[in-house]
Amino acid sequence: MTPGTDATADLSALGRVHVVGIGGAGMSGIARILVARGVTVSGSDAKDSRRLAALRAIGVEAYVGHAAEQVDGVDTVIVSTAIKEGNAELSAARERGLRVMGRAEALAAVMAGHRGVAVAGTHGKTTTTSMLTVALQHCGADPSFAIGSELNESGSNAHHGTGADFVAEADESDGAFLALPAWAGIVTNVEPDHLDHWGTFEAIEQGFLDFCTGIRDRGGFVTVCIDDEGGRRLAERARAAGVDVRTYGEAADADFRVELVEVGTTGWVFDVLERGVRHGRTELAVPGRHNVLNATAAFVTGLGLGHSSAALREGLESFSGTRRRFDFKGAAAGVKVYDDYAHHPTEIAATLRAMREVVGDSQLVVAFQAHHYYRTAMFVKEFGESLGLADQVVVLEVFAPGEEPIPGASGVSMASHVPLPPEQVVFEPSWSRVASHLVERARPGDVVMTLGAGDIAMIGTEVLDLLRAREGSSS
Repeated sequence: MTPGTDATADLSALGRVHVVGIGGAGMSGIARILVARGVTVSGSDAKDSRRLAALRAIGVEAYVGHAAEQVDGVDTVIVSTAIKEGNAELSAARERGLRVMGRAEALAAVMAGHRGVAVAGTHGKTTTTSMLTVALQHCGADPSFAIGSELNESGSNAHHGTGADFVAEADESDGAFLALPAWAGIVTNVEPDHLDHWGTFEAIEQGFLDFCTGIRDRGGFVTVCIDDEGGRRLAERARAAGVDVRTYGEAADADFRVELVEVGTTGWVFDVLERGVRHGRTELAVPGRHNVLNATAAFVTGLGLGHSSAALREGLESFSGTRRRFDFKGAAAGVKVYDDYAHHPTEIAATLRAMREVVGDSQLVVAFQAHHYYRTAMFVKEFGESLGLADQVVVLEVFAPGEEPIPGASGVSMASHVPLPPEQVVFEPSWSRVASHLVERARPGDVVMTLGAGDIAMIGTEVLDLLRAREGSSS
């Protein structure tokens, strides 16, 4: 489609929609947009959650648990990638001949008719998608968006806007990003991950190239970080294939070169030089050097969408974060508690370096739970090394429900690779004891941080309760 179109696709053909796995970040966002577009939506998830409560508030009939009768009267069933064959609702849908759609197909359907902007990369997708959304909102664009986490500004992970643009977090884990009708794209980095789907790193690189050439075929452009080796290779290959590529990073040969100025009161202050011409300083309200690159990706893309440099920079300065990204849970007994979704060694290292800017000379006390045996097997040494950026480390057992264990892919092996004195590292297989380990190691002025893709965020509440009890006993 041509840029600037503001029509939206007719979704009436979907009829009544039921979403299996509706509590997930991506699926709840699709459901929210469908409701805003006038579609009757129901859904189910394995357990109740804050997201299910929010969906019920906008008219979604959200069930806890899966049962065949919950697809009675339904025309289309949208299925999360987390749902296995044999699920009662999926089986009933197939037996009845209902339309069955995967997450990528459903997201493509709600994006149709918009100028799609897809944000891809091994890390940084959620934050970059969020930054671009907030910047475009500040420019008065009112984009639709679907993000893997809730914006602090709105409390929502999805929105049906009145503007022409649709900004979507584009997931490469199962190749879903190749199905999105994107006119513009961002690639933050390209690293080995999700090899359970792709098989090899070469296949992942080809997938990202296919993502870029798809955007070429729609007449759009791609913004790529060349500080990342995989991103640099992609940019070179994509340009050779005729893709309009706009590169960014601290690298001297980037089209949009980042110049770091200083660490400000809340985050980095930086400037962006477009072929030598300065755009002006931006001061972020979120910590971390990696967030300078995320913000620059959003800035470059916003320029490509036709917005002014000044308005985009003001929007980026107003961005305050997303849930499960530097998520402040609370403070007690002089200790601050945070949670973050980081679940890959590169993400963990970036997150801990950024938190160092907050902690200063105090201790950083971290608990980490790896997600998937295959990822742990690939990066067990790298996980340990990245966790060594903390002062005290508690390693949990790997969270990998339904997977066959892989020899050596374990929490105890990971803990053995943490380059800290033995008394500063512990492997704790019992979930119930993790919070007490963290509290025992934390002193006033320290920061406790939970990291991982699973339910580890829940531990923060227990940590705060124990800290409050300690505070009460000492008063």
